[in-house]
Amino acid sequence: MHYDSLRHFADSWGLVYLFAIFAIVGIYMLRPGARERAREAALIPLKHEGKGPL
Repeated sequence: MHYDSLRHFADSWGLVYLFAIFAIVGIYMLRPGARERAREAALIPLKHEGKGPL
């Protein structure tokens, strides 16, 4: 394959692929049961369990 054909493929189907991933993740995060898991994941950096220098 030549560079031009690879670039054309990436310009067209790469965009479709990345948009599909974005849409799937968006739908996954907006489903009803995802709120609590997202909240727990957002608070992970703030949890301190007595381990380490903090």
